[in-house]
Amino acid sequence: RILNTADSFINIAEREVKNVPLLRGKSVFNLFFENSTRTRTTFEIAARRSSADVFNLDIVRSSAVKGESLLDTINNLTAMQADMFVVRHATSGAPYLIARHTSAHAPHIHVINAGDGRHEHPTQGLLDAYTIRHYKKDFSSLIVAVVGDILHSRVARSDIHALTTLGVPEIRAVGPKTLVPNDLAGMGVRVCHDMAEGVRDADVIIMLRLQNERMGGAMLPSAGEYFKRFGLTAEKLALAKPDAIVMHPGPINRGVEIDSSVADGRASVILPQVTFGIAVRMAVMSTIAGNTA
Repeated sequence: RILNTADSFINIAEREVKNVPLLRGKSVFNLFFENSTRTRTTFEIAARRSSADVFNLDIVRSSAVKGESLLDTINNLTAMQADMFVVRHATSGAPYLIARHTSAHAPHIHVINAGDGRHEHPTQGLLDAYTIRHYKKDFSSLIVAVVGDILHSRVARSDIHALTTLGVPEIRAVGPKTLVPNDLAGMGVRVCHDMAEGVRDADVIIMLRLQNERMGGAMLPSAGEYFKRFGLTAEKLALAKPDAIVMHPGPINRGVEIDSSVADGRASVILPQVTFGIAVRMAVMSTIAGNTA
């Protein structure tokens, strides 16, 4: 339903997102307790394209720093006549704590998880699913390789849940042993510690961003060594299907997880992902507000 609703908000031929009045009169508060310019901006654009009033709160520098509790912050914002909270937080489960609190004290407020700790990034999973459906049309015969730091990636978790639900028959988790959980087989995921094995005959390759703090020490020897083994180059991409697409949630670390020739090449759909993400987030907000087209 969400993917179909997103279709109605985008002019595919022009890759333009439409303006719609579905959230007119609604107040959307972007509550980013963790920095993320890209996600916050796309949620802001999505809300404005839906005709909502948008408020970006610099939570990182204000109430949280002053020692105010999370729920005290939410109570104060609720008193400001909010209709929707878009929440990004470094702690897994924080948006669910907020949703449980508001359901008891302000049931009219909707809460959207914009990424919580190592847990989930639901709208990224949805926009990735939308992108795959746009280019591949059908999920039922695809091989999707998710490459990189699976262990810490909320994007990987949401992608795996979404693509499994939508019927993708083979999902591969590709990365070094230190960054790929051992229990993924229980989720129906094939674990590959060799890049060639992981991307061979793949229809879709989703590259994950490697966090700078994990490029040394116990997790990885160096960024250069990681790129040599798991960075996506033209040579490694040639092992995939001829019409394979390359995706990335951004921001890209060029020369670490992906080579510039691939990121800017014909197989890359990284920039269309960003555009599609606006339409998908519009669909999420309008759906939970009960105003789908």
